[in-house]
Amino acid sequence: MNYMKRVLVVFTTVLFISLMVPLQADAQWGIGASYEVRDEEPKNGFGLRIERNILQKLPIVKLGLRAHFSSFSDENSVSQNNVTYTTEINDYDFGVTALGGVSIGLLKPYVGLGLGSNTVDLEGSDLPENLDDSESKIYWNALVGAEVSAIPALKPFIEYRYSDVGEEFYNSVQDQNVPASSNSRVVFGVLLRF
Repeated sequence: MNYMKRVLVVFTTVLFISLMVPLQADAQWGIGASYEVRDEEPKNGFGLRIERNILQKLPIVKLGLRAHFSSFSDENSVSQNNVTYTTEINDYDFGVTALGGVSIGLLKPYVGLGLGSNTVDLEGSDLPENLDDSESKIYWNALVGAEVSAIPALKPFIEYRYSDVGEEFYNSVQDQNVPASSNSRVVFGVLLRF
């Protein structure tokens, strides 16, 4: 339940900040879905995002805020004494990011910087040692990506995101079997702007 409280706080914060900015006739909001590939196990997952453009009076530069959620899951089989046990790995992360980009014809390259939280749940209740475990960590991320504006409201995009939990945190829990202190991912998706 603690996880859901964090998600609610992040989305409420983004919504509050977004509502404080005056509206214009341009597309202000974006809702998207993505397929994500990263260099850490589990490697493949799916993501959701909601974006809000801010400061629309700038001529070429677009600024915005994003709340994002990603989910990765996988099963791991362990054999012990000719018996195979299965462990479920669920990895969730969410965060907020400040975005800045420019419009160059049909292409809109952008960069971003943000904070988030990552939770890894191991469920292995059928293992002899009962290896259920959960680990959460706060991370910062930097990203670079591009949207294509070929269709008016539907914007396909590709993005590279780098995340890092910081050296101090990683060193304090390194012997507790925590995943790597940093990872990168490539995100392919589509964004509906309205």
